Amino acid sequence: ESMTLTFVSGRSVGIGAYLVRLGQRCIQKQSQPIILTGFQALNKLLGRGVYTSNLQLGGIDIMVPNGVTHLTVADDLQGVRACLRWLSYSPAPARQGLPAWPEPRGSIDPIDRPVEFLPTKQSYDPRHMIAGVENEQKSWTSGLFDRDSWMETMEGWARSVVVGRARLGGLPVGVIAVETRATETVIPADPAAPESKEQVLPQAGQVWYPDSAFKTAQAIGDLNQEELPLFILANWRGFSGGMRDMFHEILKFGANIVDALCAYKQPVFVYIPPSGELRGGAWVVVDTQINPDMMEMYAANDSRGGVLEPAGTVSVRFKERDQIALMHRLDPTLQRLKAQIVHLESLETKSSAEAAENTKKDPESPGTNTAQNAAALETAERLQALRAQILERQKTLGPMYHQIALKFADLHDTPGRMLAKGAVRSVVEWRDSRRFFYWRLSRRLIETHMSQMLQRADATLDAAAAKDVLEAFVGEDARAQKTVLASDQLFVEWCRGHREELKRMWMDVRREGMKRKIAEMVGKDDEQQGGGDEEAVVQGLVDLIGSLSDATKAKLEGALKEKLEGGDGVGGD
Repeated sequence: ESMTLTFVSGRSVGIGAYLVRLGQRCIQKQSQPIILTGFQALNKLLGRGVYTSNLQLGGIDIMVPNGVTHLTVADDLQGVRACLRWLSYSPAPARQGLPAWPEPRGSIDPIDRPVEFLPTKQSYDPRHMIAGVENEQKSWTSGLFDRDSWMETMEGWARSVVVGRARLGGLPVGVIAVETRATETVIPADPAAPESKEQVLPQAGQVWYPDSAFKTAQAIGDLNQEELPLFILANWRGFSGGMRDMFHEILKFGANIVDALCAYKQPVFVYIPPSGELRGGAWVVVDTQINPDMMEMYAANDSRGGVLEPAGTVSVRFKERDQIALMHRLDPTLQRLKAQIVHLESLETKSSAEAAENTKKDPESPGTNTAQNAAALETAERLQALRAQILERQKTLGPMYHQIALKFADLHDTPGRMLAKGAVRSVVEWRDSRRFFYWRLSRRLIETHMSQMLQRADATLDAAAAKDVLEAFVGEDARAQKTVLASDQLFVEWCRGHREELKRMWMDVRREGMKRKIAEMVGKDDEQQGGGDEEAVVQGLVDLIGSLSDATKAKLEGALKEKLEGGDGVGGD
């Protein structure tokens, strides 16, 4: 149930290797292997000298790309430092989450500073978006999170997804981002199988593959166990669904992401960054309905989101025949050509009818038939020319109408439409996102903390009801109710300044909850069914009174005397 961390400072063999993996988080010393069987024993089993060292079997060149090792260090001192740094992100004590009232700490990276690094539609390093970057002129371009707070883990495995831990205004958080550049997965050749060859598998950016989906699900599970809020900077176009990826269980690993998010106990923020997009199955596995009590989704001003990309939407919803019908409805040239065709076709029909009538009257008249045939041939040629002009006009208009259709489909995926449809909670400008998310995270920590306390105080409350109780209390006490409840910063500042009032509110809820429980024990709610077990109630109250302190017993005695002597009906019967 608690976070576990293993530092491999020496060789781990057999059950030791399994213990490393069971510990989930692994820091491996570069000179020490993690193996099941030593290379000499394997060479004896194979009958020839295949392997040359234990590092060939379980060194960092194997354990980092396969995701077993999260971090590597050169020596023991670096290992201890890495352990301490990792532990610094986890709340203490364990199983209580981040404190709702964190102690103020100085920071060289102010909350109100703008986020300077701007993601673009071109490929970029997502770490710059997270942690910032120093350019060649030694000038710092800031990212979303605190400077020098980013610690990436599992960097060498499934590199199309980036995971790690950072701080936002001093608050530790987990971060998952998307690699927009193309990457490669290398599967080494096995010396024990001479026919095997090294495989290099290219992977496109913004796409989940089996290994990166597995990495995402595992990272979410680890961060949940570490009790950290989670930021997902979502920029996925979908899952890779080719035959090889389906065989390698991408469907299962995608479902694992949903399971991990469903079980998440801390606030989760899904944010589509600038120039980012969230499409299809990728949206499905990070949708807020998976865990509505904990998850919230936001979008930057120029992001996009939807089931299909515009080209896919147009190919399904606005086929070529639909585009042609729209051209004929809107384009004057096509309408004129169509009218001419209709006119000629009517003349052709009329001429054919007259010819048939003349032939019937005078079958022996060749001149008439010849003239009618010539007119019919001329009409047919004109009709063919007009139809050719229509096809040429449709060909000319086609690209224009297709581009307009793409633009129209793209407008459906804008942040404004996502907000209007309730798909995102708010549109957050990237430059101001740091300040927004700090106050939003601080508010969610307070709400989560108070909600859990209220639910423990009154078992009839669920998360939504507990949040309503909190907001109702803040709204009643605050002079500017709508302003405080609508602003995350004002809400947090109000709660931080009224902690004693919140504590008294919690005690009132607990008191009401205890009164309700005792009433249920006495059987007041079961009078229609004949009442409760009075002997059991009496014995239970006696046992409860026996566990109270002397001061509490004295208060209870005075309250009972006052109640009984007051003739309120308790002792009158």
